[in-house]
Amino acid sequence: MARGLRQIIPAALAAGVAVALVAGPLGAVIWRAGGFGALRPADLEAVWFTLWQAAASAALSCALAVPVARALWRRRFVGRGALIALMGAPFLLPTVVAVMGLIAVFGRRGWVNGALGALGLPEVTVYGAGGVILAHVFFNLPLATRMVLGGWAAIPAERLRLAAALGLGPREIARHLERPMLRAVLPGAALAIFLVCLSSFAVALILGGGPRATTIELAIYQAFRLDFDLARAAALALVQVAICLAALALAARVTRAEGFGAGLDRAQPLAAPAGARRAKDTALITLAAAFLLAPLAALLWRGLPALGALPGSIWAACATSLALALGATALTLALALPLALAAPRARWAEAAGMAPMAVSGLVLGTGLFLIARPFVSPPALALPVTLATNALLSLPFALRLLLPEVRRLQADYDRLASALSLTGLARLRLLTLPRLARPLGLSAGIAAAFSMGDLGVITLFSDGRTQTLPLALYQLMGAYRMDQAAAAASLLMALTFALFWAFDRIGQHADPR
Repeated sequence: MARGLRQIIPAALAAGVAVALVAGPLGAVIWRAGGFGALRPADLEAVWFTLWQAAASAALSCALAVPVARALWRRRFVGRGALIALMGAPFLLPTVVAVMGLIAVFGRRGWVNGALGALGLPEVTVYGAGGVILAHVFFNLPLATRMVLGGWAAIPAERLRLAAALGLGPREIARHLERPMLRAVLPGAALAIFLVCLSSFAVALILGGGPRATTIELAIYQAFRLDFDLARAAALALVQVAICLAALALAARVTRAEGFGAGLDRAQPLAAPAGARRAKDTALITLAAAFLLAPLAALLWRGLPALGALPGSIWAACATSLALALGATALTLALALPLALAAPRARWAEAAGMAPMAVSGLVLGTGLFLIARPFVSPPALALPVTLATNALLSLPFALRLLLPEVRRLQADYDRLASALSLTGLARLRLLTLPRLARPLGLSAGIAAAFSMGDLGVITLFSDGRTQTLPLALYQLMGAYRMDQAAAAASLLMALTFALFWAFDRIGQHADPR
């Protein structure tokens, strides 16, 4: 009994911290909102824009992902693995860096408009609703492609060999294999992207704005910083939470497993078609790679030569961001590990770890601001609140990465550890940490990358003197010092990927297997 209590105490403390950091700010928002009467017609337009741009972004990302994933599935070429791995880069890329890259390609002086001008064609604009959706497709096309590609790879090889033996043509294969797989995968992918786009802030802040391209998150920021209308900001935050909860409930309802069942192996796909369809696959893969990699290349092309001209304040902001990222990573792991170890036996631990998914960073920041304001100057809390919020928003990802390995560890080693009386810190040091090193390293890398690129809560609390690197980069963009902004974005991108790579490598190195 006493041993069981000792094992559950760390998880109970972590759950208490996580729930308090979610419920406290949410309660403050509900208390301060006092109903939806404070909302203006422009806020309702922001709600409508948030919903339709998220739906359009999800639909476009999934529609483009299907042919790209099909081409990647049936083609084998040098660098295919590296290309698929690079498709994960936008997931880690700081939003403000990606937006800088898109401006470098699609902006007024970008590569695309340069080519259009040379051909005598009218320019395109990257600002407004079109720019917001373009940026969301840039972020989410790789996610959708990898999810659909995973669906194709999960079709049992026996089904593929049977289709080949029966001489099924492309239409029959699409009817009997591809469409059932897509019906299982696409709803979950679309809802995941819809959820991500619902809480879009930095993209709308830089590329959107105005009455026709303002998301709820941006409206909260404007009510907070420009109008200082806390009741309106709190009411908008409540609307955001309600929409997120409805989308999460819908996602849990429609996501289902495909009905192919288990196969005996995962062999090569069907023979790739030749002729025109080969050319079509090549074109699709080339265009997708160019769309995803050209903004990063354009950013480095412009930013690297200007690195030496960065002002000293950028390097100070860089040090602040690194300290925040390391602190948020440590807090994420300190919360996620005890919750993951307790979750197989206590469902409340998993629920507590997933609770932050119901709220966005801006909603948390709004609630924390309301709580702190009567007692202390909010700018004094800019860094600790940013650190805590970043850790909290990374917690669900870390928990999802740790849980499968924890369940496997407990199934394989619980009896042996009990027989050896291996408990407490000795078990943690000799068994748990070495066996969980890989997911811990990956979780730490993701938490550090998310924290490095965050441009959310810090914009609510900072008085301009406290800067992180994303905030300093945004201010450079606002001052139209674009060469220095490109250099700062290159630096931010390099540090983000370096932190992710370092933590992931440490985890792999520490794994004894």
